[in-house]
Amino acid sequence: MILASLLFAFLAAALHVYIFTMESVTWTRPATWKRFGVGSQADAEVTRPLAYNQGFYNLFLAIGAFIGVGLAALGEEGSGRSVAGWTLVFSSCGSMVLAAAVLAGTGRKYLRPAATQGTLPLLAVVLGTLALVMT
Repeated sequence: MILASLLFAFLAAALHVYIFTMESVTWTRPATWKRFGVGSQADAEVTRPLAYNQGFYNLFLAIGAFIGVGLAALGEEGSGRSVAGWTLVFSSCGSMVLAAAVLAGTGRKYLRPAATQGTLPLLAVVLGTLALVMT
């Protein structure tokens, strides 16, 4: 279960890097802003600073999860490295899950993106918690 949890945390981090890329790098490309439901190129230009900032939130969560996965995987059970790793995994992935819950709460049309954003980190948190409690 530990390996599965770390794999899901890694995949969640990779997804959030992809989201960062869309929000902070390719936001004004029609394929990107249409995916986010933005109505026009002009609207994409107006919302670009907001998307840019939001993208970096996603990047920082991803970095925390990547570092956490690395530390947890390389640390011996109960070591400071392992504890720091799991702390980062739970904090980063937990924040991803909570952000997905907020997104889901904003309206029915956001349920699918919220599920996409929140499923991998939720699996990481649930499986990690079960694995650590059972050891």
